[in-house]
Amino acid sequence: MTYTAPPAPERVEPPEIGDERATVEGFLEYHRTTFARKLEGLTAEQLRRRAVEPSSLSLLGLARHLAEVERTWWRDRVAGEDVTPVTYSDDNPDGDFDDVGTADPEADLAWLLEEQDHARRILAQRSLEDVWEHPGRPDKTVRWVLTHVLEEYARHNGHADLLRERIDGSVGE
Repeated sequence: MTYTAPPAPERVEPPEIGDERATVEGFLEYHRTTFARKLEGLTAEQLRRRAVEPSSLSLLGLARHLAEVERTWWRDRVAGEDVTPVTYSDDNPDGDFDDVGTADPEADLAWLLEEQDHARRILAQRSLEDVWEHPGRPDKTVRWVLTHVLEEYARHNGHADLLRERIDGSVGE
């Protein structure tokens, strides 16, 4: 059986009138769904397809990277959970992008959704003003993490636009 990425959930526009938290969370959800839309209907081979030599950039690599972003910032740093990277290591720092040839797209996309759900639960329990220590760097607020994760999705959605267009000509948000 050939794997095909599932349909994305319905995308909801961020609130045009709302407080800071509702607005920023709304934009993060919008970008999470936008990324899912870039993957829907693609086969495992298409998800693994590289942008152009020598780049290791692929949609599956981006999905694995974003799962690591969610895991690292929300679980490890904000919630203080004892988690380690899944797809990369000190010996293989770009494994999230480099090792897609042997990766399981179905498992990796399910993992991204799990990390997003976990992040939502952590964020729901925190104030934007909550501060945590960032080893070796200035302390961070939950507001900073929320904005940073939003920035990661927005930036990588631009990459995903180009990758999807290269794969099958699909364009748009």
